[in-house]
Amino acid sequence: MSEPRAIRRLVIVGGGTAGWIAAAAFSRLLGERLEITLVESDAIGTVGVGEATIPQIIRLNTILGFDEHDFVRQTQGTFKLGIEFVDWSAPGSRYLHTFGDTGINLGNVHFHHYWRRQALMAQARGAGEADSLWRYSLHQLAADQNRFGKLDRVGNTPMTGLAYAYHFDASLYAAYLRAYCEKRGVTRREGTIEGVDRDGRSGDVTGVVLAGGARVEGDFFIDCSGFRSLLLGQTLGVDYVDWSHWLPCDRALAVPSGRLPDLPPYTRATARQAGWQWRIPLQHRTGNGHVYCSGFLSDDEAAAMLVANLDMPALGDPRPIRFTTGHRRQFWAHNVVALGLASGFLEPLESTSIHLIQSNVSRLIELFPRTAVAEEERAEYNRRTVHEFAQIRDFLILHYHRTDREDTDFWRYCKHMSVPDSLTRKIELFAASGRLGRDVDDLFREASWVQVMLGQGIMPADYNPMADQLDPGQLDQFMGDVRRLVEKAVGGLPTHADYVAANCRAA
Repeated sequence: MSEPRAIRRLVIVGGGTAGWIAAAAFSRLLGERLEITLVESDAIGTVGVGEATIPQIIRLNTILGFDEHDFVRQTQGTFKLGIEFVDWSAPGSRYLHTFGDTGINLGNVHFHHYWRRQALMAQARGAGEADSLWRYSLHQLAADQNRFGKLDRVGNTPMTGLAYAYHFDASLYAAYLRAYCEKRGVTRREGTIEGVDRDGRSGDVTGVVLAGGARVEGDFFIDCSGFRSLLLGQTLGVDYVDWSHWLPCDRALAVPSGRLPDLPPYTRATARQAGWQWRIPLQHRTGNGHVYCSGFLSDDEAAAMLVANLDMPALGDPRPIRFTTGHRRQFWAHNVVALGLASGFLEPLESTSIHLIQSNVSRLIELFPRTAVAEEERAEYNRRTVHEFAQIRDFLILHYHRTDREDTDFWRYCKHMSVPDSLTRKIELFAASGRLGRDVDDLFREASWVQVMLGQGIMPADYNPMADQLDPGQLDQFMGDVRRLVEKAVGGLPTHADYVAANCRAA
């Protein structure tokens, strides 16, 4: 009986963000064991919706050994403290989903429980509305003043500093990764794929055929071919799980506009008639887009709405993107793993697109098989990846479903649609007690769920009774001290524009 075939040749089909992240991580961590080839064609464009990120990308950059200021400089990047949601819970509403904690947690009790206790006490005294939770947020105050700086901790206190991510030009990011990969021995093959070869017995993919007849052979393949899903979807026939009944937006228009003069350190997501509009500030321009549901809004109406609501003049015509929210039923089938758009699509509302690429690459490296026989590794990879997609799905649905908006057919649909039981349980628990039944491996921290729950209008009826450990006077003192700490810390930060100019201004 012959030995299972060893995996020596890794072929990545498609470039862009997904392909080059995969190539960079594999060359860094498994480059001595694998011969890595990436096949892409300059004739095929990429979908650049990944200009905003979440803090997990810092871990990837650290593993790859990137100098942060050089990385931001080369990608025309800026820094990001969170996402501002405008008009989501109701017209005129506004809140910031920040990347950091609010206030200071005491013991095992999260700060928002102390804040809710103080608000209920004020209400009982007839003292009117209490301060917003965001009054105690370092990130909110910094965003309000367009400030940014490196701040790991506030003085000698338990208050954590600024957590951040990046905005960057996706095409420049792919080029930056490509240069890194080629220095580490990754081979790039230019060409359009016209055929895929499979083993007659196992069904595994054995190679791809390029225009002109050249063949690129491999033992393991990563499909980064975008929405076409050339290997996993088209060749292996893995079907698609459609989540559009929960996340009905199915189209987007993207257009760049001029640079914002104040360079705000956050992404903005503004609710529109049948979807939402993003704004991403870069050094050289502003990224904009309109995500919408074609069942409630025509393409022409969507384009006109996008252009009419730009803060700076457009630098081109809106570029259309069509998608169906969901994922391939399997992310790994035979000897093929799909990444990025080839594996599924969760709209960019919470900037998770690049994170999912990064997360799945990390998971694949952790489980990467020595030979072609990999049933257990494949099953575990699929189980964990499906679970992660579902967790993020629920977080996205929360933004649409928990709203007071009924001013358009789209928002009425979202408000009254049925949602997954997993999300319903979280909403009901938080509404009752301010607690969250989140999974330990959930991408989104407790602070994230709390901010979006509150921002979407879910106010807890009660709080954790452990917050009663402070007497009323101590509670007032504690809350005041937190507020003063936040104000003092932010006052010492430079503006975001000044920080970028001093440390990472693009040439």
